[in-house]
Amino acid sequence: MSGTAGAKEYKNRTADHLIEAYLKLGGAVCVEGLRSCGKTTTAKRHAKSAFFVEDPQNDHSNRQLAELEPALILRGDAPRLIDEYQTVPEIEGAVLNETEKRQKAGQFILTASSSPLTENGGIARIRMHTMSLYESGDSSGAVSLKDLCDGVFEAQTVKETGLEELLYYIVRGGFPENISAAPEKAHLMPRAYVEDVIGSDVNGLDGGAEYDTGKVRALLKALAKNESTAAPDAAVLKDVSANGVSLSRVTAAKYMSALKRLFLFNDLAPFSPYNGAGGRVKQAEKRHFSDPSIPAALLNMTGLKLLGDINTVKALFETLAVRDLCVYAQSFGAKVFSYLDYKNNETDAVIELADGEWCAFDIALGARRIDEGAANLNKVCADIIKNGGKAPRVKCVICGISNAAYKRNDGVYVVPLTALKN
Repeated sequence: MSGTAGAKEYKNRTADHLIEAYLKLGGAVCVEGLRSCGKTTTAKRHAKSAFFVEDPQNDHSNRQLAELEPALILRGDAPRLIDEYQTVPEIEGAVLNETEKRQKAGQFILTASSSPLTENGGIARIRMHTMSLYESGDSSGAVSLKDLCDGVFEAQTVKETGLEELLYYIVRGGFPENISAAPEKAHLMPRAYVEDVIGSDVNGLDGGAEYDTGKVRALLKALAKNESTAAPDAAVLKDVSANGVSLSRVTAAKYMSALKRLFLFNDLAPFSPYNGAGGRVKQAEKRHFSDPSIPAALLNMTGLKLLGDINTVKALFETLAVRDLCVYAQSFGAKVFSYLDYKNNETDAVIELADGEWCAFDIALGARRIDEGAANLNKVCADIIKNGGKAPRVKCVICGISNAAYKRNDGVYVVPLTALKN
């Protein structure tokens, strides 16, 4: 691994070993994810040379060069980093042509804070998230998610995390530059981030397509209000209208497409444990922002304000847990889904393993909710099996406040989020 960590000590990311693995397999790899999640810092550690398309120096001369002669910017020691490549569409084609000529693995690392309208094959893509609690040093890592999903588990006591500490993790989020923020200032960076998304990021897509900032703000606030739910588009639009903003379905779809291209969401697609005939699963995605600090900022929340709104805390804690599950699952080739059927049987998250097996998760903020979460998992999974579905390999309650990781008598595991790692 080459490069320097910069002035601050570098915290290892799950993406590090994924980049190393992909560079051995193909000519180019793209690290994509929402702005400021740490893509460039991580990618630089694996690169031997770099070109920054959006460098503002000399009247953005780098971007002008990339637009005029994209092949020229590819010259340099490999792996060569091309940062924010997607802002110049011609770069992707130039990279593909060059990798075809060289016929060598590990030639280019690309980063992107937005997805292009169309993507070509030939470039492996890694979705990078904001920092998980384990990456930021706020989880002990006593329990491995991979081991847990494989049935390898050792019961143990762990340090209990208090409610105020969990609220801090929610409001602070996982943006690397905000990890060390003081509790009373933790909300400031995410709020500034949201304002940038509304004021410039969306309108920076595709050479400046115009999006009404008032409508973008109203839509994002409505989505934040429906965080951690499978609320249909009609319900979201109703909340937009409640704020005095008119937004048609067609316009909302256009705006949502733009926001998704900025990697703002970790919406969970529906999972079906049935092969062929069996139970019917709802096809609605479960709504989650990519980082809990974003909906917290949109709802104007601080840690102190959240103390008086436990329902919002539950929703945002689920978003925190889903983000971490996405980070950890990605490290061993697993994917995160949701489960909701027409009997309203629901699990908060499902992890589908590379071999097709699956694990069911309920997310509970406090210790008092553990019994309820375990009972729900057993009920839902029993109904799935009754209707011909495949049984989960593991059932687990991910909790916020608990001083132990253990397996209950009913077979359900209980693991605090602040004890989890990949």
